[in-house]
Amino acid sequence: MPKEKMLVEAIQNGIVLDHIPADKLFAIVSLLRLQQLTTPVTIGNNLQSARQQRKGVIKLSDHKVSSRELDKIALIAPEVHLNRIQDYQVIEKRQVELPHEVYDLARCPNPKCITNAEPMRTHFHVATHPEDGTVILECHYCGRKTPAEQAELL
Repeated sequence: MPKEKMLVEAIQNGIVLDHIPADKLFAIVSLLRLQQLTTPVTIGNNLQSARQQRKGVIKLSDHKVSSRELDKIALIAPEVHLNRIQDYQVIEKRQVELPHEVYDLARCPNPKCITNAEPMRTHFHVATHPEDGTVILECHYCGRKTPAEQAELL
């Protein structure tokens, strides 16, 4: 990319989360607790994109994202791409994968669900709504269905 087009500095090692929907960027920033990191973090929002009207980008120098964090990101924004950077080169580029099931990632919104009354881990089946692609979490125990965007992530 020509230098005059680069809006954000390249990183030597770390990860880049790209193609984040602009309206979901700060939810992901909060989810990853980026304010607690001591390594460089670059956040860009409302950037031009060929795939989306506007997108967000997060660059994390000298940092990795856990599989648990990637699952949470996928629930909020399954279109996000993860790029692993080493010596300024992209060594891996992939879209985050929506898991089929998640454990201990969200709280069941049903107050009568056993997971809210007993000390046990939550378990949700993950699906996408056939009409609009919304990510849906279905509690394994009580069957309550909740859009992932509205779920309380743990």
